[in-house]
Amino acid sequence: MGGLVAVTRITSRNARFQVLQTLLSNRTKRHRAGEFIVQGVRPLSMAIEFGWEIRALLYDGERSLSSWARDLLGSTPGAEQIAMSPGLLAELGEKGEGAVELLAVVAMRPDDLNRVPVSHDFLGVVFDRPTQPGNIGSIIRSADAFGAHGVITTGHAADAYDPKSVRASTGSFFATPVVRAASARDVAAWVEDRRAAGVPVVVVATDEHGDADVSEFDLTQPVLLLIGNETKGLSHAWRELADTTVSIPMAGSASSLNAASAASVVLYEAHRQRHSRASS
Repeated sequence: MGGLVAVTRITSRNARFQVLQTLLSNRTKRHRAGEFIVQGVRPLSMAIEFGWEIRALLYDGERSLSSWARDLLGSTPGAEQIAMSPGLLAELGEKGEGAVELLAVVAMRPDDLNRVPVSHDFLGVVFDRPTQPGNIGSIIRSADAFGAHGVITTGHAADAYDPKSVRASTGSFFATPVVRAASARDVAAWVEDRRAAGVPVVVVATDEHGDADVSEFDLTQPVLLLIGNETKGLSHAWRELADTTVSIPMAGSASSLNAASAASVVLYEAHRQRHSRASS
C-alpha cells in the first residue's frame, strides 16, 4: 500500500494492538500518550482541514479501499500506515459487526485556555464537571453550530477526548477549541486577564430560578456561558463567580432540560440576538 511507504501489519492482539486499545478505554493512558482514536469520514476530514496532527492511519488490510480512504492515506505522508485484520479494526472502531474502513490516531492539543480566542463578540461555554462524554460532544456540536469560540470543561470529570464525546460532536470537536481546566479558579483568572485586556466578558450561568429569562438578557455582549453538572448543577464556586443567571421558560411537566439541551437553547438565543443586531 502506498508504493514505497512502509506499512506496519497487525493481525493479532499483540502489544501494539493493546496500546491502541488503551486509547479508547483508558483515560489516563490516553492523555499520557497525548493521542486519541478518531473514526468517520466527516470527523477525519475535519481533523485534517483544521490542521490536527495525524500520527497513524489504521485500515483494513484485506479489502479494496474507497477513493476517500486511498486519498487520505496518500495525503498524510507523515502518518504511520497500519494494515489490520478486519476483526481487530472493528474492535478499535467499537463495532462488533459491520465494516470499518479507516481509523486515525490523532495528537491531542494542549489544555491552554489561550487557545480560546476572546474578542468583543466572544461567546464561550463552560461545562462544569460533566459526567457524560456524549453530552460534552453534543455541546461542542451546538457551540460550533451557533458560532461559539470555544468550550471549556472544568473539574475531574468526563473526558472531552473520550470516543463518545468525539463521535457526538460529529466533527465539530476539530473546528472548535476544546480545553480542560482543573477548576473554576483557573477559568476565573483567565476571564480577569481578558477583562484587563479590554474585553468585558460577562459570566452567565443557567439556572431554573434565574435572575432573568434568557430571551430578556443581552447576549450580544462578550459572554461566557456556564452549564452545570447533569445531576448536581453548577458548583458553589461557579455560582459565586457568575455575574448573573438566566432561566429557560418551560411548559408542560418538565422542570428543567438536560445539560446539552439547555446549552443548545441558550447558544441559539445568543446567535439569534447577534444575528438580529447585525441585520438591523
